[in-house]
Amino acid sequence: MTYIAHKGDHGEEQTLREHCEAVAKLSRDGAVAELKDLCELIGLLHDVGKYQESFQKRIKGANITVEHSICGAKEVSKRFGNSPMALLAELCIAGHHSGIPDCGTRADLADQATLFGRLKRETEDYSDYSRELVMPKPSVNAFNDYLRRIGTTRESLVELYAFLTRYCFSCLVDADSLDTAQATHGKTERTLTADFAACEALLAQKLRSFRAVTELQKTRACLQAQAFSNIGTPAELYLMNMPTGSGKTLASMRCALERARLSEKKRIIYIIPYNSIIEQTAEEFERLFGSNAQILRHQSTFSYEDAENLTEDERQTAKFACENWDAQIIITTAVQFFESVYANRRGKLRKLHNMADSVLVFDEAHLMPREFLQPCLMAVALLTRCLHSEAIFLTATMPNFRKLMEQYTLPDAKIVDLVPDRSEFPKFAKCEYRFIGEQSDEALLYLAAQSSASLIIVNSRRAARALYRLCSGKKYHLSTYMTGYDRSAQIRQIRQELQALYTEYPTGENVPPERRITVISTSLIEAGVDLDFVAVYRELAGLDSILQAGGRCNREGLRKNGVVSIFTRQDGRAVQDVRQSITAGILHDYPNIDTPEAIEAFYDRLFFTTEDELTAHSVSRRCKSLDTIPFRSYSEEMKLIGTKTVSIAVSRDAASEAVIAQMRESGFGSPRKLQKYCCSVYPYEFETLLKQHAVEDYGTGIYCLTNPDYYDAEVGIVFEGKDIIF
Repeated sequence: MTYIAHKGDHGEEQTLREHCEAVAKLSRDGAVAELKDLCELIGLLHDVGKYQESFQKRIKGANITVEHSICGAKEVSKRFGNSPMALLAELCIAGHHSGIPDCGTRADLADQATLFGRLKRETEDYSDYSRELVMPKPSVNAFNDYLRRIGTTRESLVELYAFLTRYCFSCLVDADSLDTAQATHGKTERTLTADFAACEALLAQKLRSFRAVTELQKTRACLQAQAFSNIGTPAELYLMNMPTGSGKTLASMRCALERARLSEKKRIIYIIPYNSIIEQTAEEFERLFGSNAQILRHQSTFSYEDAENLTEDERQTAKFACENWDAQIIITTAVQFFESVYANRRGKLRKLHNMADSVLVFDEAHLMPREFLQPCLMAVALLTRCLHSEAIFLTATMPNFRKLMEQYTLPDAKIVDLVPDRSEFPKFAKCEYRFIGEQSDEALLYLAAQSSASLIIVNSRRAARALYRLCSGKKYHLSTYMTGYDRSAQIRQIRQELQALYTEYPTGENVPPERRITVISTSLIEAGVDLDFVAVYRELAGLDSILQAGGRCNREGLRKNGVVSIFTRQDGRAVQDVRQSITAGILHDYPNIDTPEAIEAFYDRLFFTTEDELTAHSVSRRCKSLDTIPFRSYSEEMKLIGTKTVSIAVSRDAASEAVIAQMRESGFGSPRKLQKYCCSVYPYEFETLLKQHAVEDYGTGIYCLTNPDYYDAEVGIVFEGKDIIF
């Protein structure tokens, strides 16, 4: 009998033997050396359940449901017993369609969805696989030795084992997807390529072209030279601590390119904290590298379907590459990256094995979420230790990552400080920080109006809107109540106004009130928005946020000194956020909060006094042993964005109206095509809009604003016309 794995689009058949052997080979090829034999075994056995007679009937058109994934897991159990290596293979095979399951307990019943429950289910005879497939024999002892070599404590052993399970699963499902696509649709996915040496040469040339005339420019060049001179030292983790305005982005990419070239890495993954700054970073690199690099952008707010200046072939290649990150330069978000590492389903985990042999650049590394800090740092430690990648942490406010890695991940990490001499950091201090205490909204706006260009940053969207409505004169507002479309337009307008102001009044003196500019924003302006203000007012927040706000004050050094005024709002609300509380203590204890000593004290109090909070989401705290790891449950918990919001699409131009009109008429829609036209509201705000019949999803699950009176381009989503009811 000929056993069939798949039928193609035109009726062509792929035999089960061909598929299993092809997946085994691809899995082996995609794995690191220590796991090649194991991944080959997993690939070969993953579909042996299709040797069941009922599954072959299903392939030929019978309308029946047949569970096949558990058969290969059963076969592993028969051959390798209860060893850790066997359990890993069972989890990967059993979950290769539905996702890695929770292990459960040995007492689980067959009707439970855990691995141990499913292993008790009855299946038909599938033994004919043994006549066609030759089994590899990975060594149980070698695998155990590998575990013990890296996992030296119970906690690190659990973390390592869970990571390796997800990694082997990634090798399997990517191989399965690639071979299935080829067999059924004739699709061969191609790598997005880059010439690292050519890109490095272009970047070096770009950096040399910058003038080094002023003291600040000379200092910037010296700091970058430090980083370039130290990047040749082999390490697992490189720390690039450089002040705001010192050219960290370009310098970090040059370092990444040099590491990729020197250590023959397969790819560079550039990880950015926010969607809002990916676009400008990607565009900067694309302009610089030109045809020497096909850069993959993977973010929720970008769709290759809508990308311009791409051929259909290039568009399809990029879309495929988003599925498994088969590209040599990738730009993505921290949320996308870390949630992919800790996922349990094939859609996200398919990327994990392509994080091996990579250079990982973490922009604004200090912004890793505090409540998930241990899992994030452990992911970096395991990617570098087990998968032979290297990481660069990039920030202007560097926590003590040496101590953090030692305390919360694996011991003896090889860490290199790229900029050890920080004696010239004070030359980048273009502003001073003052605490001005509690301020009413009216008093705050009065103070801001004394400067020709002021920025006020507050901690909530409602506060930003209230201040904006109260403000007079030339004013601008930025928050996520606005769509990305309107925020981008607003930022362009602000930039033009500031440029005109500084051109007309270069000294900043005698600026008439009607020409003065006030921008009121939430914290979104603090990362990647290169605007320059005379004065900045920042509501009390984490010290890192305040120093980021300071990066918008006298940014270009056009004035002798700028002032960042830190305030609390007179709204009767007590300070509850831990970062605010710690910063309040730093303001009391340190006269200058932008010094290395103050920054170190802030992070010490934030990261080293509350260990239980930082490790609350660690995998090792969820189970007692390797055979109780809750893969499925943990992946659902590992959501880095804690505050839940609801996206609402708003018609802002002809393109967005066309998509929304299609949804009204057909009941189908493309979420990605509407990303830049979406604003976000909290669930209780959404419920109010729903009750007021202001939103509708037309059966698509994508909610759209139906009444234009509920949106104002200046402030974003509004409730009951122009009145805020919350």
